[in-house]
Formats: sequence, structure tokens, C-alpha cells
Amino acid sequence: MKNIYFLIIVLIGFQTFSQTITATIGYQGYEETQAYFGQGEYQIFLDNIDGVLDKPIIFIDGFDPGDTRSIADMYNSFNFNGNNMADILRDEGFDPIGLNFPQYSTGGANIDGGADYIQRNAMVLLELINLINTQKVGSEELVIIGPSMGGLIARYTLSYMEQNSMPHETRLYISFDSPHLGANIPVSFQYLLNYFAKVLEDPDAQLVVDLLLNSPAAKEMIIDHYLGHLLTGSDFEQDPSLLLPIGAPNFRDAFQTELDNLGFPQQVRNVSMINGSGQSITTGTPGMLVIDTTLDLGASITADITLHFTPDAGQTNNVTDFEAFLAGIPFTSFSADAESFSVSAGLDSSPGGQSTISGSLDPNGNPIIIAILAALEQDEYSFIPTISALAIDNESDWYASPDIGGIHNSPFVNTYIPAENEIHVTLTQQNAAFALAEIREEPLGINDHGFTKKYILEKNPVSENIKLKLNNSLIYQNVQVSIFNTSGQQLLKKTLQNPTDEISISHQLKKGIYILNIIDSETSYTVKIVVQ
Repeated sequence: MKNIYFLIIVLIGFQTFSQTITATIGYQGYEETQAYFGQGEYQIFLDNIDGVLDKPIIFIDGFDPGDTRSIADMYNSFNFNGNNMADILRDEGFDPIGLNFPQYSTGGANIDGGADYIQRNAMVLLELINLINTQKVGSEELVIIGPSMGGLIARYTLSYMEQNSMPHETRLYISFDSPHLGANIPVSFQYLLNYFAKVLEDPDAQLVVDLLLNSPAAKEMIIDHYLGHLLTGSDFEQDPSLLLPIGAPNFRDAFQTELDNLGFPQQVRNVSMINGSGQSITTGTPGMLVIDTTLDLGASITADITLHFTPDAGQTNNVTDFEAFLAGIPFTSFSADAESFSVSAGLDSSPGGQSTISGSLDPNGNPIIIAILAALEQDEYSFIPTISALAIDNESDWYASPDIGGIHNSPFVNTYIPAENEIHVTLTQQNAAFALAEIREEPLGINDHGFTKKYILEKNPVSENIKLKLNNSLIYQNVQVSIFNTSGQQLLKKTLQNPTDEISISHQLKKGIYILNIIDSETSYTVKIVVQ
């Protein structure tokens, strides 16, 4: 009886309370004088079938300065169309486990875990992986879901463990709109915030600059960071010779090099679902106007503010312009320009998972921020470019259509890519179906609307014909089917305008593994096939 009572208490604790975990491997950041041991909070949500931790799925928090998201918030982020993906999984016997990175003090340092070094948080995940693999019942391997920065943490951890001969017992890694080649915040907006913080000494702007822009994680991920453009000796003036995109000094390039050298884990199935368009649909246009307004700062002071997106390929434009007047007489001003590389227009309007300027600012009664938000002519911008979310590192044009199986290979064996740009880490019925099919290890097929299959490989391995069964309740238009070898060479391409019932493709492929890519009027799908 005593043992049963203890088991009940343990199970309730698993489902109700978060627990603290501390890494046993320390990490010393680029500007730190010693290594610190990261900390995290985790919570286990046991399944609704047997209440036993035997099919664990770890989901990881992303960029969260100030730790504004609780594990409960993370769980609720799996809501879509009146459902919750975590609830669905628990009803099927899976055990979701949330990992959050809180604010904490250690070794004399105060650390904001949600915006800390990605590497230190990766060591916390490593500790949790080892713990769960020890606690779980049976031999089921882990599934790890990494939304946004969480996807980088997961990738780093799994690759690190493999390269250091540490068993992670993980079968599936789902990257959810993660910035494998970096993230973007309009540099015009960065300049303005920094000017308000450093020159006008606005406390709300200073908070955003310190906690968001200048956090270790932001400096590791942001492709074009205002710190890389500053004039030597100034904390706000732009160096006119540094107009091309550049990351935060001593952070951005060092991190990307380290991540690239680690690569992707080799002992797991790597898949990606993203929120950026796979059909080169942009967010606005390069160089477009974002804000053009006059602010009343009080005490007879006004300010003219103009912001633009970064320009088209090979061009230069003014992105930030600020001029203040006292009783109509100019007394201070700030201006910054931006240049784009010749191979690609600026990041701000590229295809990608979107964020909003308004979402980065909490008005908190601040009349200046309220006025800026009211004057926005373009709120959305490209936050995680499509090319970055798919980790296509040999494509230099941020606006290119992702050539998943072609010359520009993605390291993911399966992808979900929407046709339209969506808000970053938005869970939809379509990408939830993709994730669920991967977690359930359903027979190799391609999922879409309403948990029905849009395309089903009738057999895999395939023989002399590749047959795709179609859903009669859906309309198919302009379906392009391509087959590539594992080196990225296109071997076959077929376009069908309005197929019905079935697509059958004859081939003369040799035995081996190939990449099947389907692009239709709505989205793009990529899976591996085996020819026997």
C-alpha cells in the first residue's frame, strides 16, 4: 500500500510541478572569464493511457528574454484549430516533456536563460536527455522538437553528444522554423532603438536593447546586427564604411562557424517544418517605407522619424533617419544607411517566417512607443528566412525558391514548407499533421489538410513505377514531381496540370536511395524513396 501511495505522489508530481536541472558540463561564453553551469526547468506531462514515462517527447523553449513564457505557455503554444498537438500525443501514449530556460544566478553571475548562449543551454538539454533516458521505462528512443532557437539548441546538443561518443537514444529531431543560418531583425529598427536608448536615455528602449538585441543569443543569431556597424569609439554612430550586412563582433561569425563545424546529428532522423514561403513570396518589398511620422516628445520638442527596409540587391538606401526640433529649430539628428550584397536583396522583405515590430515593443504607457506603433506602415518583416530555416548553406540569395533536392541541398530528409509566409512558429493543421506523422512513424507518405493524406506512396521501396495515390476530396493543380539522387542531381521531372486519383511515374532508376520532391499550387513536400 505504501509503495502504491508513493507511486501516485510521483505521478502527480510529474504532471503538475516543474523541476530544476543543472548541467554537469560548463560553458564559457565569448566574453566571459570563466565557465558557468547552465540551469533549466523541466516538466513531464505523462500520457493519458497508462501514465508511465515510456514514450518521451522533449520540447524546448526558444528565444525568451526575461523568461516571459512558462512551461504551461509552451504547452499551449501547440494549440491549432481548436486542438492541441501535445494533448493529441498524450492521448496516443506519448509523454511530452517541456524544457524552459529561466533567469538564475550561478558562480556570481546573473544569467537570463531565455537569451543566454545557445551552447550553455545545449548542455542543459544534454543533462535532461541523460536524465530522461535513465528514468524512462522500456527502450523507446526520444523525439525532440525544437521551435525557433530551441531547434538550434537541440541540433547543437545532439551533434555534440555524437561527436563526444555520448549516447542520446534519440530517433527523431524536428526543427520548427529554426534559424540554422541566422535570424533577422530590421537593422533600421535596431538603430532607432539604440539611439533612443543611448542618446535620449529612454528606459524602455534601453530595456529592449539590453535584454533583446545585446543578449548573447541574439548576438549569436542575428545576421545583420547594429553593433557590427558602429563607428569606433561611439555607441550609436554608424561607420559609413560598414554598410553591408554584418553580425555582432566576436559573436555571430564565431557561433555560425562552430555550428557549421558540428553539422547535423547523424544518428537521428532530421526533419524540418518552417513558416516561410517555399515559392519566393516576399514580405513587402526591398527598401519599402516602414515609418514616416512626426512625434511630439513634449516640452516643445518634436521629432521626424523615417524607417525603411534594407534595399534591393547591390543598392544602398537610408534606413533610419531621426531629426529632433525644439520649437521648430533643429537641435539633434541621427541617420544610418544600408547596402545589400549584389547577390541578394536585403533580409527584411525576404521569404521567411514573419515577426512584427509591434510584437517587439511593449507600450507600457510610453507615449513615444505608442506613437511609433500607431505610425507603422509595415509591421511584418522576415524573421527566419526560408533559406535559413532549411539550412541551405550554399544558396547566397535569400529570395531564391528552396531547391531542396537539387543543387542546393537541405540536410533534412523530410520537410514541410507552406506556400505563403506565416507568423514565426505558428502551428497550423497542415504542419501539425506533418509533425504527428513523423512522431507516429507512419508509413512514408506526405500529409496535408485535416489529417487526411494528400499524397500517399503506394509502395516504398518502389519498383518500376512510382505511384502516388491522390485524395479525391482535394483539388490538384500544377503538380511538379522531381526526383534527385543523393548528390543533388536532378534525374527526372514531370509536371501534371490537374491530376486525379493517381500519379504514376515510370523510371529507369538503379537500385538505391533517391529524393522525391513534389511542388503543387499550395506547398512543397520532400521525402526519401528507395528503389529496389
